[in-house]
Amino acid sequence: MKKNLPTSFKLSAVAMICAGSVLSSAASANTLTGQVSSVSQKSHFEGAKVLIKELERTLISERDGRFTATNVPAGTYTLEISYLGAKTVTKTITIDENQVTNVQVQLGSQSNQMDDIIVIGQRAGQAGALNRQKNALSLKSIVSADSIGQLPDQNAAEALQRLPGLSIQRDQGEGRFVAIRGIDPNLNNVTINGANVPSPEAGVRSVAMDVIPSELVQSLEVSKTVTPDMDASAVGGSIEVKSLSAFDREQQSYSVTLQASHNQQVSETSPKASFSFTDIYTLNNNTEVGVATAVSWFEREFGSHNIETDGGWKTLEMADVNTDEEVSFFGAEEMEQRHYRITRERLGAALNVDVHHKGFNKYYLRTLYSQFSDDEFRQRNEYKFDKGDVLADELSQSAAYFRGAEMDRDTKDRYEEQSILSLVLGGENLIQDWFIEYSLGYSKSEESEPNRLDTAFAGEDFTLGYVLDGKTPTLAADEASGQLNQFVLDEIVWENNLSEDENISFRLDLTKDFVLLGHNAQFKFGGKYADREKFNRVDATLYDDGFGALTAQDFSAAEPEYDLGKFGLGLSRNQIKDYFFSKRDALTINQLETDIETKGRSYTSEETVTALYAMLTVDVEKLNVIAGFRYEDTDYATTGNRVELINDEVSDIERVAINQWQVEDSYDHLLPNLTLRYELSEQLITRFAYTQTIARPSFEDAAAFQLIETETTQEDDAIEIERKAEVGNPDLDPYKSSNYDFSLEYYPGSIGVLSAGVFHKSIDNFIIKAQVQDNGKWEGYKEVIQSINGGAADLTGVELAYTKNFQNGLMISANGTLIDADDNLPNQSDTIANFMVGYESNLISARLSASYKSKSFLFEENNQAVYQDDHLQLDLSMKYFYTDKTQLYFNAINITDEAMSIYQGDTRYNYQYETYGRSFEIGVTVTSF
Repeated sequence: MKKNLPTSFKLSAVAMICAGSVLSSAASANTLTGQVSSVSQKSHFEGAKVLIKELERTLISERDGRFTATNVPAGTYTLEISYLGAKTVTKTITIDENQVTNVQVQLGSQSNQMDDIIVIGQRAGQAGALNRQKNALSLKSIVSADSIGQLPDQNAAEALQRLPGLSIQRDQGEGRFVAIRGIDPNLNNVTINGANVPSPEAGVRSVAMDVIPSELVQSLEVSKTVTPDMDASAVGGSIEVKSLSAFDREQQSYSVTLQASHNQQVSETSPKASFSFTDIYTLNNNTEVGVATAVSWFEREFGSHNIETDGGWKTLEMADVNTDEEVSFFGAEEMEQRHYRITRERLGAALNVDVHHKGFNKYYLRTLYSQFSDDEFRQRNEYKFDKGDVLADELSQSAAYFRGAEMDRDTKDRYEEQSILSLVLGGENLIQDWFIEYSLGYSKSEESEPNRLDTAFAGEDFTLGYVLDGKTPTLAADEASGQLNQFVLDEIVWENNLSEDENISFRLDLTKDFVLLGHNAQFKFGGKYADREKFNRVDATLYDDGFGALTAQDFSAAEPEYDLGKFGLGLSRNQIKDYFFSKRDALTINQLETDIETKGRSYTSEETVTALYAMLTVDVEKLNVIAGFRYEDTDYATTGNRVELINDEVSDIERVAINQWQVEDSYDHLLPNLTLRYELSEQLITRFAYTQTIARPSFEDAAAFQLIETETTQEDDAIEIERKAEVGNPDLDPYKSSNYDFSLEYYPGSIGVLSAGVFHKSIDNFIIKAQVQDNGKWEGYKEVIQSINGGAADLTGVELAYTKNFQNGLMISANGTLIDADDNLPNQSDTIANFMVGYESNLISARLSASYKSKSFLFEENNQAVYQDDHLQLDLSMKYFYTDKTQLYFNAINITDEAMSIYQGDTRYNYQYETYGRSFEIGVTVTSF
């Protein structure tokens, strides 16, 4: 039921209307407008196809169900409205000269509110997503809010992994970054309500989508091919996050969810709560104002157990402890046991205001704020085999033991907080036969690490070893290594780090419908200006003396539970923290190392992008053609430091030289675009697209920083100077990709789709890390590590998908992507697949889902490839509809306790192995709709 608007909202609405009053003063003649909704008026339908049969002109309804056509010749016409899952509706309308004709379309019948669509649960969400996918001009995959709620996905990343061709990278077992067709997440474009999302993490462009709670999302839209009116920075693709709008529903609505979750590995129970509310108010006869708000809070206690090989595996030459002769073998110099305990908290909120004036003019304010924190305490045992001598009589291809080895016990006490703020103010106006869209966007992301404390205790002269007996090595240690009094306090690093990424943008689009040589056509052009600034401030202080005779025994704690071997006694987080903050003024600072860390890793980068585009859309009977181009000009500037550690043993000098380094660069691209969509029939659609896209270098790769180490030594009368460096590369060129896509989609009469697609990407200017000391710019350096443009890479794939909802309540969804890529593409899996089987009735809903990602190449270590092993995760979701508005649910996540496994060359050569345990959730949701 619509209500009168409260005074506070009236003021906001009047201000928004006044901002566009000049634009909206002229009504458009010979205009058809309408809205597609359910008979009950509770739901609007986005993606419905509205065909003016006599003109062969097609319109697609927007998220509020509205559609508009200008320049319609006066006369009588037949409208045909089709929507997957509903019966086609026909209406006869009359367009009068210089008049606006409004028509209301209702899907379903009075006797049965929606006789072909279940308007709750998976079927409604899936129907909406498939209709939008079917009628989209480009190749898209979409997941709706209803679909997100049917699976135990905690955030936007995990919801996206269910779509064809999409996979996720996990952090502590939880989805974090999204890869499209296996492409590095840094090469995707992510927007919230049309505004680009900066990354809170230092150095990268990829957006950690676990920051966005799934409860704040109305839909997630993945464009695998872009059109000229979209940002070109999308080698992998573009992800659009749309938050809730009041006009998504016709009447007042609310939703409340309360949940408790339990993680098996840490035996803790965690709370969760979310709330949403929407309503539409009447300001006057011509104006409606929609208000939507949502809040989500989740605190999760969990942990992980980890074992990894630091520095990888390589051919070692070490002395035999018995003979002092060199023994050559393939082994590891260091291995680590890691135990994590984490409290992760996620708070999200959205407030969206929409003003609809006279049906043609829309103004909106979209806001989204998300705060994500990790309170992490990590304990680590570090075995340093290279500090000892090998026992050759206990050396084999699968085992090695070392005498006189060293071992560290250390802790990381870190509270990390990430936040994303997105504000978008915009509008849409119809002026005569021009449709104008404009928006002003502001986004800011931040990551802070206040009072991070890393503490190391060092021990030596132990007998240590390992045995390779599977994906995790078994570590062996003598009795002395288990005594905490053998480990002296060696080093404390205190950090206060901050990374910020801020973006402001303005966008203007103009569209005109007309007839070209007897065919319906549309011309669209516009531009966008975006200014982005990212800075990374490292503030680290290293203390390496003044600890007295303190040992790990002075901070001892109970042995932590650890599934991957014997861990030994633990260390107390609170005792270490109390000691440091009470005694730090008496501790000795290593100023050289402090300056290197602080100045060497800090930088500021600014990027300005100016874009212009033009595109022409023409309908030639059943063929839809989009042709156009996009021009993007980029100005880039970065400021950092050249930090050199000078260690002159001849003159007995050790110092750090710090000099500021500034670089500016600019480049531009003209990117053509051709997209074809052909309806072989109402149910069978084929698409082809040729697009060119780019991806700018990551901020860390292109930052102005140089870390140089110069060491001067003398042997006999010869003085030797050895120089090594790790440097950024502000002169990097962006990736440029030529993309070819072809797909065939079959939509049966009911809710479902069967599709197949082929895609190919040729990527130039691929960026890799390499040794560049021999390129002529680093004479006298023994080693220089720098990111460079490493040539071209090709990727070809096949994408298959099948979704079907049966009349008896059974649901099946399966998709798979097979990819053939060059070996130098990181994070690239050759197989990505999802499967879901479910059942839904008026009382229960159940789904068992599987997500699979085959092994992927990560990088090279010691001239050998490092891979992440394949990953198969099973999740279960069950719901009971206690009433029409109350649902009880149970979720089981990671049922098989799937671990993360990274290895070098062969699975037995561990690089990293981590387990997370199973999680279980139970909750209740109450809705008004």
